Amino acid sequence: MTWRSDSPSSFRKTPYSAPNPATRFAMKDLTNNIPALMEDIGARAKAAAATLAFAPAAQKRQALDAAADAVTARMAEIIAANGQDMEYGRDKGLSDAMLDRLMLDEARVGGIVEGLRAVAAQHDPVGEVMTEWDMESGLHIQRVRTPLGVIGVIYESRPNVTADAGALCLKSGNAVILRGGSESFHSSGLLVECLKDGLRAADLPEDAVQRVPTRDRQAVSEMLTMTDAIDVIVPRGGKGLVGLVQREARVPVFAHLEGICHIYLDAAADPEKALKVVLNAKTRRTGICGSAECLLIHEDIAQTIGQGVVRALIDAGVEVRGDTTLQDIDGVVPAQEEDWGQEFLDMIIAARVVPDIDAALDHVRTHGSNHTDAIITEDDAAAARFFQRLDSAILMRNASTQFADGGEFGMGAEIGIATGKMHARGPVGAEQLTSFKYLVTGDGTVRG
Repeated sequence: MTWRSDSPSSFRKTPYSAPNPATRFAMKDLTNNIPALMEDIGARAKAAAATLAFAPAAQKRQALDAAADAVTARMAEIIAANGQDMEYGRDKGLSDAMLDRLMLDEARVGGIVEGLRAVAAQHDPVGEVMTEWDMESGLHIQRVRTPLGVIGVIYESRPNVTADAGALCLKSGNAVILRGGSESFHSSGLLVECLKDGLRAADLPEDAVQRVPTRDRQAVSEMLTMTDAIDVIVPRGGKGLVGLVQREARVPVFAHLEGICHIYLDAAADPEKALKVVLNAKTRRTGICGSAECLLIHEDIAQTIGQGVVRALIDAGVEVRGDTTLQDIDGVVPAQEEDWGQEFLDMIIAARVVPDIDAALDHVRTHGSNHTDAIITEDDAAAARFFQRLDSAILMRNASTQFADGGEFGMGAEIGIATGKMHARGPVGAEQLTSFKYLVTGDGTVRG
């Protein structure tokens, strides 16, 4: 059930008109005055959000499909722009893992297109009746999904976040202000142009998706205090960025500091599943937050399945930093205390042997980041204990932690993975970017 109108002509009182060239030139001039620039962007976003909040589902889908068409048409241009970004990243001294996050090729741009179309095809959450009930007083009450308003996204390196965040915010009826990393400046700029092409094609306000047009870090500081314009901030990047946002933001934040993902090989682990899952979780892409960073091995299988998995990791080029029990395996590097609870984002994994599942749980609670943790076991009781006694945002059984991704959860894309406990948790898709309001209907009903 929904309360929105599906008539394109009924969702706003006045027609939207794009800013004229003079207005755009004035906005460009503001890049030398960051506070004024951000105030202008915030005002535009707030006005666009008021229109987008009750845009029909069909119109938002049209905008996303048109944006996907624009990305396809400009693929070569986007890849060329990304080449500039890659050169900038290399000059800046980015690690290989960070450069991998930054890089776009035809397959990855194709993935962006698929993500836009997947979000476009999803159920529209806005206006959904979450629950409803009748009271003895005669009131009928509905709890209905509604957009958050304006979302600020601050992120590093990955240009695909530009498209993911823009698409999810649009789908959920929110305006978005994007402040991408300096490394992805050119490719992110073109992706924003494609999103704006989609908005124009659907006759929606193009100010619903805006990018901060400067690398100046003062813009980030301004965003964190824009309580009149921004309803929530989503930081997506390294520990330094996210920690800064969490410390200094006056706007509410959806965030996770780190993806310190653990895999526990239980005594009842299947050897083939253990090998496949651990290798994929560590080596598929080391620079993403779903990459496994610590391997815990039950002592009963340390000399069998555990040793086989460790040797396979080493053969795959992974540096295994092991505890004393594992150091008799050729190639294992002695682990240091700081290796426990470390997000390596590289071909490195910490590994230790534990006496039982409870010791594994204690280790994860002590050194984890409440992101994603997995158990490999054929024992239903062990899996149930793992799921019940850990409070990570995502818990997995016999599956790679690399599946910690909104697209793999059927959300089309994600704006990030939230590890807090308020409002959104785990992959943040369109539905998680909504709040709710109560619609109360009476019939001349008064309170006695």
